[in-house]
Amino acid sequence: MFSLSFLRSRLAVGPIVLALTLPPALACAQTPPQDDEIARSILEKSDEIRFPKEGFQVDINIASSAPGREPELRKYRVLSKGNENTLVMILEPASERGQIMLMKGRDLWVFMPDISQPIRLGLAQRLTGEVANGDLARSNFSGDYTPSRLRTDKINGEDYLVLELIAVDRSVTYHRVLLWVNPSNFRPLKAEFYSLSNRLMKTCSYENFADMAGKRRPTRLVMEDALRPGEKSVLEYGQIKLRDLPDKVFSKDYLKKLQ
Repeated sequence: MFSLSFLRSRLAVGPIVLALTLPPALACAQTPPQDDEIARSILEKSDEIRFPKEGFQVDINIASSAPGREPELRKYRVLSKGNENTLVMILEPASERGQIMLMKGRDLWVFMPDISQPIRLGLAQRLTGEVANGDLARSNFSGDYTPSRLRTDKINGEDYLVLELIAVDRSVTYHRVLLWVNPSNFRPLKAEFYSLSNRLMKTCSYENFADMAGKRRPTRLVMEDALRPGEKSVLEYGQIKLRDLPDKVFSKDYLKKLQ
């Protein structure tokens, strides 16, 4: 993936339930600060469903496919702490083992065994298939986007709040995201990702929820290209292990010990 040639070229439940059950006109009549506060609380709780706030480790298998092509299989190990510090290590294919991405805040670098200096990457750059660097290195919606409530959709008999997320600046992975969240348990159902020109780029569904690290979390993500039908990446998450990760792990010097 990181080939040398490529690299060079529950806020209180009451207010939430009340807001969702109000007629649209009354819901819109609420003051903007109240609306933003509720949307942010729901988004933060949904983030906690997807990944722990504490330090953790998880292995991710990604199968990317497209019509007429053999599936591309890759495996990564992710170490993350507080959504601000992340290591992404390539485990497979073996030819690329030893390449490591380091994210601190929204700064991202890749370290390669045969290159002495790290190379700067963008969060929106393609990692593999339909997966961007930021999809693995920084899945912190509440830290990267300003949320607001857009509407409520009924899907399979359940109400889902549709949150509109606008990027806080151009360094984040996507300019705009629509996220469907179940307000009764804060589980994400699906997301749509948009470009700066407001063009739908890809969609994501959150599937196969299972108990891991104290919460019921999605263990399978399906990301589909909205511009090229049939192209998709399926991310399968292994068991999330909570780990006490010292800050020194997320430093350029420490990475030399991991390669």
